[in-house]
Amino acid sequence: MIKVEHANKTFSGKYGTVHALQDVSIHVEKGDIYGIIGFSGAGKSTLIRLVNGLETPDTGNVIVQGENLGNLKKTQLRKLRRKIGMVFQQFNLLESKTVYHNIALPLILEKAPKEEIDKKVKEVLRFVELEDKKDVYVSQLSGGQKQRVGIARALTTTPDILLCDEATSALDPQTTESILKLLKKINREMGVTILLITHQMQVVQMICNKVAVMENGQVVEAGSVLDVFGKPQAPVTRRFVQTVVNDQIPESILSLVKEQKEHFRVERLKFIGSSVKRPVISDICHVDGIVVNILGATVQELQENVMCVFILQLIGAEEKILEAEKQIDGNGVIRERVEAI
Repeated sequence: MIKVEHANKTFSGKYGTVHALQDVSIHVEKGDIYGIIGFSGAGKSTLIRLVNGLETPDTGNVIVQGENLGNLKKTQLRKLRRKIGMVFQQFNLLESKTVYHNIALPLILEKAPKEEIDKKVKEVLRFVELEDKKDVYVSQLSGGQKQRVGIARALTTTPDILLCDEATSALDPQTTESILKLLKKINREMGVTILLITHQMQVVQMICNKVAVMENGQVVEAGSVLDVFGKPQAPVTRRFVQTVVNDQIPESILSLVKEQKEHFRVERLKFIGSSVKRPVISDICHVDGIVVNILGATVQELQENVMCVFILQLIGAEEKILEAEKQIDGNGVIRERVEAI
């Protein structure tokens, strides 16, 4: 559906050259909700602007629905853009116009028949649950309602792809959740592929099935949300994951553990998917010569999956600890030995 291959993009200004994108590649398949996460200045916005042709790469290719954007004429690019909806952080609505007019605007600009416009606007108003706001001026709406209008406007052209540029970062947590549920509904019921950029790992956690992590214009890590949350590799990814998955040992407990004189190891276990159902901790409690102490635990939902994190202290002789570790590894559990104790 969307392929960005080895894209590079630089901008020149009075402060010199900025390397916005450096050898960036992503692959978004049909039906994905693909998140691109990174801190400010990571290159996220530049990347998403390549996908709808607002920016062109200095080198590399951008392929959308089988079309290489670099080979398209202006008329062909305009036709393709009709199938790419865009949702913005600041809504980009006409405050002095009604909800109806804002949603109808793309079709008005295309000079669509009035009957077709009316039918489509009412259809998307029902979908985003704003039928009662049809004749209300945008200036009278809340932030969440404005974003629903922005999403409805993007849906009027029946897009195959929806690009969301920090669509929830200006909203409070409760409103953010409702907008994310709406995006998930669009993906599920309309079959729209969604590419969204964000700096909030909670957004990725709630609706994305795939994620790419960006830093300094580069994709430093990418994969399924389960893999990235379960085994983050890059330091920036670990920082993002820790904002939603508390897998650290509290300092108060850490100090008590360090005072123990018995031989022990501390292990971080991550149960994801089918491994959640396995009684691994119960089993290792039955390993002769091993005492298991649970130092911490947390549970997080990732889409339709659950990830449970346990921090265990295994007390016993080294060979017994190795036996327990082998048993853990044989059950498909992600195990990380915590060394800094």
